[in-house]
Amino acid sequence: MTSRAVTFDAGQTLVELDTAMLAARLAERGVQVGADALVAAQPAAWRRYDEIVKQGGHETPWQVFMASLLAGAGVAEDATPALAAWLWDEQPRRNLWRRPIAGMFELAAELAARGIPVGILSNSEGRLAELIDEIGWRAPFTVIVDSGRVGVAKPDRAIFDHAARALGVAPAEVVHIGDSRSADIDGARAAGMRAIWFGEAARPTGDDGVAVAADAGAVRAALVRWGLG
Repeated sequence: MTSRAVTFDAGQTLVELDTAMLAARLAERGVQVGADALVAAQPAAWRRYDEIVKQGGHETPWQVFMASLLAGAGVAEDATPALAAWLWDEQPRRNLWRRPIAGMFELAAELAARGIPVGILSNSEGRLAELIDEIGWRAPFTVIVDSGRVGVAKPDRAIFDHAARALGVAPAEVVHIGDSRSADIDGARAAGMRAIWFGEAARPTGDDGVAVAADAGAVRAALVRWGLG
């Protein structure tokens, strides 16, 4: 089926973790961690996140990610669960994922300007739309599907089906772009969507329905190949 619509994951696809803000928030709790240490600890923490999502049945993968990140950056492991829980509680008020990733919002705006339905499909805490408004990039998106509001999370097929219905297309007509192999890529493919695995960690999967892109330019090239460029 011809691709007609595009959904973007939010965290690590449209916006990335603001490590300077995270370091400042930890300092409020008397924990001193450098932003550089948080950057260096992210790859291992994201691998842990993917493991948890793939296993399923865990209610707080965000907190597992954050606790792993903090431990990797040098915070005492016995302190990380409480800090992760506090940061999660604070997310609705001061979302840590707010630094735009180069070229990605601009790509969404280009697609929308050509009449292509564009949405956000993300595992979030329920206030993703407010964050997108706050950082000034709401206009391109026809829908914002936030797991914290719809009550189901990626990789569950139901959230992908929900996004397709909201965009007015069949799941097979959607290309989903995201950074998580388990949540985004495997979830989208199980729902019948094409997928673009985004980020420096993305690797070819051998699946013709999956493209790999390290930056916005490579995402654009993949969409062109599928008739959406």
